[in-house]
Amino acid sequence: MDQADFTQWLARYVDAWRLNDAAAIGDLFSPDVRYAYDPFDEAVVGRTALIASWLKEPDDPEAWQAEYEVLAIDGDVFVAHGRTRYLTDDRSDVDREFANIFVCRFDPDGRCREFTEWYMRRRPDAIPDA
Repeated sequence: MDQADFTQWLARYVDAWRLNDAAAIGDLFSPDVRYAYDPFDEAVVGRTALIASWLKEPDDPEAWQAEYEVLAIDGDVFVAHGRTRYLTDDRSDVDREFANIFVCRFDPDGRCREFTEWYMRRRPDAIPDA
């Protein structure tokens, strides 16, 4: 796994999220993956459990935008950063936005075996004094 491979993996990650397809999701992750939606909750363990978790309440593919890019690689640790924007119901504006950091480790086949997401929600702009 190198920077180009990780960049391609991130694009496939976004595609799998948009497709809500079990095979596309499963192809990203090792059978024994540990996937933490945030660093404070217990990780989902195992590919089958992770696929079920992703598909439990899938996001509407048209309701969000996301882009991620490689931030750093240190040995077997791969770090990406990016933005996720959830749109208003009429898709005319951003309803909420998150800055994301993904910390990943991969198996020899290029499947993610450890994934932890760190995110911060953009605060609303301050309301001016009346």
